[in-house]
Amino acid sequence: MSNHAPENPQNFFDVMNARGLVAQTTDENIRNRFAPGSAQVSAYCGFDPTADSLHVGSLVPIMGLAHLQRCGHRPIIIVGGGTGMVGDPSGKTEARKMLTREQIDHNAQCIAAQIARVVSFGDPQNPRPTDAIMLNNADWLAKLNWIDMLRDIGPHFSVNRMLTMDSVKGRMTGEGDGISFLEFNYMIMQAYDFVHLYKHHRCTVQLGGQDQWGNIVMGIELGRRTAAADLAGLTFPLVTKADGGKFGKSEQGNIWLDARRTSPYEFFQFWRNVNDADVSRYLKYFTFLPPEECELPADADGGAINAMKEKLAFEVTQLIHGEAEARAALDSAKKAFGEGDVTGDAIPHAPLDPAKLPASLLDLMVEAQLAASKGEARRLIQGGGVKLHDDKITDVAQTITSNHIRDGYVLVRVGKKKLFRFDVG
Repeated sequence: MSNHAPENPQNFFDVMNARGLVAQTTDENIRNRFAPGSAQVSAYCGFDPTADSLHVGSLVPIMGLAHLQRCGHRPIIIVGGGTGMVGDPSGKTEARKMLTREQIDHNAQCIAAQIARVVSFGDPQNPRPTDAIMLNNADWLAKLNWIDMLRDIGPHFSVNRMLTMDSVKGRMTGEGDGISFLEFNYMIMQAYDFVHLYKHHRCTVQLGGQDQWGNIVMGIELGRRTAAADLAGLTFPLVTKADGGKFGKSEQGNIWLDARRTSPYEFFQFWRNVNDADVSRYLKYFTFLPPEECELPADADGGAINAMKEKLAFEVTQLIHGEAEARAALDSAKKAFGEGDVTGDAIPHAPLDPAKLPASLLDLMVEAQLAASKGEARRLIQGGGVKLHDDKITDVAQTITSNHIRDGYVLVRVGKKKLFRFDVG
């Protein structure tokens, strides 16, 4: 994938709108800001460094930044080293766990590497105007003097107004455990970020999920009042699933971008198994395929839908983990579910010491992340969804013995789409 500015760039707003990726804008003329031939726009989006990996829910803003770059503009990525010490209350019902500066710095480095797979930071020896930059807001927020901050910024914020914001209101109406004064300051800090980026990096647009709307608006107002800045914001829709489930989660938890947390094969399978009603929309959201190639014909049969799901899984896995891993996952999935060959390296697997046999099936299912807990593993067995090789298991006290070893491995299947191979030797 090339992130060089194209010779005939498209309007970023039009590109996003065609993909269904525009939820709200603060400026009815925002489209004109991105008109080809007009001045380059620098736009930023922030990422919360509360973990050492982003999950697939972060892919929408990452794709937004990549489209921005492809349209000839400059992405600015903010890793919230400063705001991460406070915690964004948006969309949360309780306070986040506080992290140390060292933990946040480590997480920020990991996140930077993941975003760099999709957004180009360029070559320092041969810089281009569209090269993305990454900044840590701790670099300016941590240096602020509290009294100066209160005197210079405090007068521009109305507590009454802040209390009407959804991110605050939801925490004060019995949905959670209330909101601390610490978290209440998050909105001020993010607003300060926008003004800082305007003054120091010519940034005039902030991008973010719909849950960031209030924070974005406050930043725009602060910029207007303190720097006469003409700022704007654009939000992306929050990704949903057609069946009502939470996007980006499997039975075992989040689908992560880090291969150590979610293997490329599991990542591929997550996309391969999306709901039929979601595949076209996800192709528009999470790939660079032209929107017209993402549409399913009205009369599409099961074969056509499965082919589109396979395309989605391959494209997104290739984007995040590279072509080799995507192809290995595709080949392994076809062999495992088509030909019954589960010996490929891409199939989730781990060694099993024969000296540890007999072993509890419940324990092995949790170890293989086929179940989040023994209780869940027990329910899966009782529901008839677990097999050893091709034999259905109904006894929750089932143990794995040497009699279950075939061709040097034990295969545990959960449902029709999940499996794990224990290599015994």
